[in-house]
Amino acid sequence: LVVDMLKGFLEPEHNLYCGDDARKIISKVVALLDKQSTAGATILFINDNHAPNDLELQIFPVHCVTGTEEAAIINELQQYKTSTNIINKNRYSGFFNTDLEVRLAHLSPEKLIICGVCTDICVLHTASDARNRDYSVEVPVDCVATFDLYAHEWALSHMEQILGVKLLGPNQEGNLR
Repeated sequence: LVVDMLKGFLEPEHNLYCGDDARKIISKVVALLDKQSTAGATILFINDNHAPNDLELQIFPVHCVTGTEEAAIINELQQYKTSTNIINKNRYSGFFNTDLEVRLAHLSPEKLIICGVCTDICVLHTASDARNRDYSVEVPVDCVATFDLYAHEWALSHMEQILGVKLLGPNQEGNLR
């Protein structure tokens, strides 16, 4: 699951740009998607996509409005996009008001690997909802980022210690902690 790897979060001119450090995960996500697609994994993009009057925009600055450039997948990941692997969401979790649960039931994956932004918001809430549905979840730590290093570290710890998510080190193998 590729969460919110969108122009609105990963390109500097947008309202919720996660910062230059977040851009460092892009090449790592590309490597992960190459490896997983070669192994036959299904790649699903879980994308923030808001109506102009979405209530979330009362909490955060206007971002990723439907039909705007901000809501588009970053250029570096366009090669993995198909007409059927995009799931638009309007809340933090990729499961809330989407067909993700139905798609996963059809795919019956042995595990979910979650990457993207923001570690402490949409990645965390998607991982939590996946674990609440009894999916085995892995998060490669070099393939997630957020605005704030403290929040990033807290979210990783919470996912591992409370949710039972397996954190993977830079080589994508084995438990990090």
